[in-house]
Amino acid sequence: MKKLKTSEKGLSEEEAKKRLQEYGHNELKERKRVSALEIFLNQFKDIFVIILLIAVVISVLIGWYEIKEKPETSFLKAYADAIAIGGIVILNAIVGFTQEYRSEKALEAMKKLTAPKARVIREGKEVLVDAREVVPGDVLVIEAGDRIAADGLLLESVELEVNEAVLTGESTPVKKKVGKLKPDVPIAERKNSVFMATHATYGRGKALVTATGMKTEFGKIAEKVQEIEEEETPLKRKLNNFAKKLGKFVVVVCIIIFILELYEILVVFKIREFGEMMEKFINAFMTSVALAVSAVPEGLPAVVTVTLALGARELARRNAIIRKLSSAETLGAVTVICSDKTGTLTKGEMTVRKIYANDKIIEVTGVGYEAKGEFLVEGKSFDPKNIELLLRVGCLCNNAS
Repeated sequence: MKKLKTSEKGLSEEEAKKRLQEYGHNELKERKRVSALEIFLNQFKDIFVIILLIAVVISVLIGWYEIKEKPETSFLKAYADAIAIGGIVILNAIVGFTQEYRSEKALEAMKKLTAPKARVIREGKEVLVDAREVVPGDVLVIEAGDRIAADGLLLESVELEVNEAVLTGESTPVKKKVGKLKPDVPIAERKNSVFMATHATYGRGKALVTATGMKTEFGKIAEKVQEIEEEETPLKRKLNNFAKKLGKFVVVVCIIIFILELYEILVVFKIREFGEMMEKFINAFMTSVALAVSAVPEGLPAVVTVTLALGARELARRNAIIRKLSSAETLGAVTVICSDKTGTLTKGEMTVRKIYANDKIIEVTGVGYEAKGEFLVEGKSFDPKNIELLLRVGCLCNNAS
């Protein structure tokens, strides 16, 4: 308390405002979010797509040259290749963008786990404030059912138990007690501390806030989530290697054909008149470039993207949401997933599944804390009014909200 210059009576409103300016709001901060435009433009960074874009530019130049030399040539005929390749590139970008834009919500899911409100003691009085306004030095009031707004050291604990599954993965509530611990004790063993985004399941207590926002243990996890570097998938690596080899091949073919055309102009036909020579040079260049463009399989990126999109849709039906479309190939080949259970495969929300009353086993359906489900006895619907007194006793014998 001396270090944070506070007391059991908490901070004054004036001091709390000063600390809010000093430490910032108690919330998870998101790095500069990738805009929709950036996600769309990222679809054009693929080497294969770049080759196709170059092919589009060259096709436009060839079309322009054809119309210049033969004015009777129709617009569609002259620019057919450019329109076709350009359309494929844009279609490829739209499909990739749609899939990735819908999945850019990693931090939003974590923000939903933080508390919206918090009870603190200020100037000796208990007040309800926005959780984002909690500052180091505040005294948190914790009761069963509360989601804890910040990291803190316990000042008081009356049979307090906290579910720390969001941090440790363990669904069993941890009994908390006031006391001192050695430095560098793992989070799961810090019995004298409470942490942001965890929630009290039993008892009550008070805690001195020591860290808020991104300085909390939960905030550190949020920061690491945003720092994850993406690795190339095997499919993308293979396509990039193929694109590089194809690019080199196309350039070599273009040069060889151009050299052969020059040899024919200068040696075979022995053209020396400058105007005619330049015309033949341009024709030779356009011919070599046209052949090079025709060697590019412009439909490949679209075929790959559509195939991956179909794979992603199939995986989504099985509750596997893919953030990057290129990951569909890798995830689709997975046979075994090693995963933490609590908070990942399950919600960490303990609910009643069976009730034994009047020599009957009553099954309770539903998922998590949602007020949906029904009572069944031997698979048949059961009227809960028959056990209304038991349900009322169960509700009144705990202090959950």
